Amino acid sequence: MAPSVAELAAINNGADKVAAAKESLKQKEESQIVDAPQPGAAYPFYLPHFDVTEKFLPTEIFEHSDAGLRANPAKPNLLNSNTTLHHLSPYLGTEITGVQISQLSKEGLDELALYAGERKVLIFRDQDFKDIGPDRQIEIARHFGPIQKHPTSGNAKGYPEFHVVYRDATHDRFKEYLGDDRVNRTSWHSDVSYEKQPPSTTFFFILDQPDTGGDTLFLSQVEAYRRLSPEFQKRLEGLRAVHSAVAQADASRRRGGPVRREPVESEHPLVRVHPVTGEKALYINPGFTRRIVGFKHEESEYLLRFLYDHLTKGADFQIRASYRPGTVVVWDNRVTVHSAIVDFDSTFRRHAVRLTPQAEVPIPA
Repeated sequence: MAPSVAELAAINNGADKVAAAKESLKQKEESQIVDAPQPGAAYPFYLPHFDVTEKFLPTEIFEHSDAGLRANPAKPNLLNSNTTLHHLSPYLGTEITGVQISQLSKEGLDELALYAGERKVLIFRDQDFKDIGPDRQIEIARHFGPIQKHPTSGNAKGYPEFHVVYRDATHDRFKEYLGDDRVNRTSWHSDVSYEKQPPSTTFFFILDQPDTGGDTLFLSQVEAYRRLSPEFQKRLEGLRAVHSAVAQADASRRRGGPVRREPVESEHPLVRVHPVTGEKALYINPGFTRRIVGFKHEESEYLLRFLYDHLTKGADFQIRASYRPGTVVVWDNRVTVHSAIVDFDSTFRRHAVRLTPQAEVPIPA
């Protein structure tokens, strides 16, 4: 006996539901990974993972006491007879050999925070940091503050604390973010300065790298502030600027990437004070600073353009940090800005990881 029309409708309806469920599952699986890096990475655990379903709670304000405040100024646990130092500039940047970050005591890590505040950028050579495992890496970074979980970048699957920096022939988010119509791709910024409590002592370790190129430019916002006339310094002190995550989130949405937390905007002092060294520093960057509070649009643009021009042309208070296997760069995000240098052919893989501890609400000058 042939099935009735009602029975056929029920069968077809059930088949449609199964097909729809399969398509939904397929789309969900495809949405988990926005990009597929080329195989062959030396450390596949740290390949960038993009899960568009991953969500973070809004960041809450927390009490913070900088690790450098606990440090012995003589730094006996960090710098000793086995340590070799090479200063790259009078204002920032020191290459360090003869010490393993992974072996530092709590006192040594306190001294590391102090030294990073003093020298702004520390380049540690011959480190085993990349091989000590994610839990130990996170444990060390947490000594300096809660680790920021990036709202849009690739992270290590199951470890949102890791901000993965990755480029190969098929995966170039830097190009996608900045576009392909620029004379150069220099992009000065201070990491996630839009946070209510932006980062301080930041860790960046290299996993794969091109034979030549792929360095990072850093500059001292302390020295940039010092170069200004006393009267101009006075005019800047007390001003506040808006730092925004909106453009970053919009760019991720456009390419179908994650926005794990709705973008925030924060007002920060244009001149801030380092809580340990007491140094004053400019706190602006072209990447995230959008406008000066209380200024009309043209006034804000005019002043910010002057300050950005001052920073980017200040080659005499900039350094270029280079990488080789085992390099870990530690810098203080409160008093520096930096830019990746995308000067290597895309056929080469560059793979690195950042751990970004957050610190105090910026202290105004």
